[in-house]
Amino acid sequence: MQVVDFPAEDIQERDVGLISEAPSGMAVEAPSGMAIGGPDAAAKPDFAAALFGHLFPAPFMIFAWPDAAELNEELRPRILQASQSPGLEKSNAGGWHSETGQLEFCGDAGRRLVRHMFEMADEATRRTVAEIPSRPNMSRWTFRWRLHAWANVNGRGDFNRLHTHAGSTWSGVYYVDTGAPAEAAEGTPLHFFDPCQGRANTFLQPVVPARYSIRPEPGMMVLFPSYVPHMVFPHQGERQRISIAFNLRKEPFP
Repeated sequence: MQVVDFPAEDIQERDVGLISEAPSGMAVEAPSGMAIGGPDAAAKPDFAAALFGHLFPAPFMIFAWPDAAELNEELRPRILQASQSPGLEKSNAGGWHSETGQLEFCGDAGRRLVRHMFEMADEATRRTVAEIPSRPNMSRWTFRWRLHAWANVNGRGDFNRLHTHAGSTWSGVYYVDTGAPAEAAEGTPLHFFDPCQGRANTFLQPVVPARYSIRPEPGMMVLFPSYVPHMVFPHQGERQRISIAFNLRKEPFP
C-alpha cells in the first residue's frame, strides 16, 4: 500500500460561502476578493461555456391519483380483512405483508390500482428516456412489464428495514391510509438513501444530501428505481398505516 503525503503548499483552503435562502435551501458564492484558482479576483476564469451536469442521476416520481378517495374507500376494508390471515416476513419488522400478486383480493379497486401502476411506470420511463441522448438506429423500444404487488399494514411500532428490490426495474408504493399520526403533517415517512455509498460518505459532505424523506398522503404514489435503498421508521400513528407496494420488471430483463 502506498501512502501519499501531500506537501502543505499543495493544500488550499476554500471558503465557498454558503449564504441566504434559495429554492434548494442554499446558495453558493465565492467570498469577496477571492478567486477560485488564483489570488487575483480579476483573473477568475469565465465558465459560461462550460458543460455542467450530473452523472448517473436516479429518476423519481410522485403523483396523487384523482380517484384516490374512491379507491381507498374500497381498498382499506378489503386489506384489513385480508390482514387477519397469516402474512409474509420480508423487510417488515412486525406488521402484515400480504402474498405478492396482482392484488386479486382487492377486487375492482385492486385492478384499477394495478392499471395506475403500469400507467405511472410508462410515464416515468418515457420521461427518463427523453432525457437521454438517442442511440443510433433506435427509433423504437419495445418491451413489456412484469408486475408484482402486495399490501402492507403497520401498527404502532412496526417498521420496514433498509432494503432494495433486486431483479426489478421500478419499485413503488401507494398510500391507502397514513395511520392518523399525532400530527397530520408528520406521517411516518419513507426514507431513501443514496445508492452510491462512496458519494454518500465522502462527496461534499455534509452539503450534498445522502438521504431524502417523503411524507405520505392518502392517494399518493411514489415510483423510484428498484436499486435505491429505502426503509420506513417505526409507525407512531393511532390507526394502522396501510400501503400497497409493487415492483415492475422490464422484460426482457435487464
